[in-house]
This record gives sequence, structure tokens and C-alpha cells, in this order.
Amino acid sequence: MSTTTTAAPARSGRDGRPAPTFRVSTRVLTTTAALAGPFFFASSAVQALARDGFDIRIHPLSQLATGDLGWIQAVTFVLTGLGAGGLAVAHRRLVGSGAGSRIIPIFLAMFAGAFVVAGLFPMDPENGFPNGAPDGPVAMSWHSIVHSAAAAVSFTALAGACIAALVRSVRHRRVQAWIGQGLVAVVLLVPAQPTWWTVQLAITSVIAFTWVSLTALRLRKGV
Repeated sequence: MSTTTTAAPARSGRDGRPAPTFRVSTRVLTTTAALAGPFFFASSAVQALARDGFDIRIHPLSQLATGDLGWIQAVTFVLTGLGAGGLAVAHRRLVGSGAGSRIIPIFLAMFAGAFVVAGLFPMDPENGFPNGAPDGPVAMSWHSIVHSAAAAVSFTALAGACIAALVRSVRHRRVQAWIGQGLVAVVLLVPAQPTWWTVQLAITSVIAFTWVSLTALRLRKGV
């Protein structure tokens, strides 16, 4: 993979000297992107084990954002999305030409941004969680609809990034990357199964963020 970096243009202050600019290093961006997934699942796992009534067979990880302690998962979503957004910026800086060099960062930015939105708009309490919630499903509120739509956009955008990366790998004849990128894209696009969709969503998330981490680490080698 050919990589290029472009220095930010210098700006002049009133006295003619270069004005200070703030620019997060590409190494920091790739590191935060690589850690975004592990951070999300570490936080979610601790909450899932610590909060009474949560059952991954019934409740999606998103439902941890409900109740008095829901703010913890909401913050987890937002920080994870912001961290993953570093991959979009780093990819744009490092991959300056070739197939997918423009569209992949756009898809990655959509993935990260939608993940942040999903954290800002929580699901509804239902299926007995948190304690005191109705025992069964409830009619979706507007913020729950926004959350679900954002989650769908997020994973669909990441699938788009995987497909674009697959095309790039094919054109560059990197055979070893074909299978992984193709499988991740397929997993992200598989329709949810009604009987075990909460577990399926958790597994899909693990696969998705594993791809994000590995991609970030691969880019980081060129920094």
C-alpha cells in the first residue's frame, strides 16, 4: 500500500510569524482507532456483569445506556465513535491514491459519526431491563428509532468501507486480504435473526471492531 502524507499549510499571524496550529498526530489517531473496539467491549462487559437483570440473550449491549447508570454506556458509545473516527482521518492522510483512497475515509467517517449518534440517543427500557422496565417489548420512542437507524447506518457504512478495501486489495493483488475483508462485509450485511439477534449483534460488533483495529495497526506501521 503506497502512503503519502501532506503537511498542513502554515498560517501567518499578525506579526508575520507562523501562527500555531493544532494537529493530532497520525500515530495518535491510529492508536485511538485501534483501542476503540477493546475499550467499547471492556466497558460493556463490565457493565453487563455488574448491572442486575442484564442478559445478553435478551438485551442488546445498547440497552445498557438505559436507567440511572445508562450514561456510562452512552459515554462509551460516544468515546468509541470518536476514537474510531481517527481511522478515517489517518486513512485520508496516509492513503493518498489508488482505488478506495477517497471513498474509504468517507465510509469510515460515517461509521464513526453514526456510532456517536447512537450513543446520544438511547434505546427504550424494555424486556425487564433496567429494573422496573416493562417485561416485554414496548413501542419505540423517537430517540429509540434514531438509535436503531444510526446503528444500521454505522454498520452499513463500515461494510461499504470493507468492500472498497476489498476492491483496493484485488487491484493491488494482495490476495491475503481478500478473504478477511470479504467475510467482514458479509457479516455486517447479514440480516438480524429474530431468535438470537442480540447475540448476533454483539458478535457482529466484535468482528467489525476487530477489522477496525487491524486496519488501524496496519496503517500505523507506516507512520
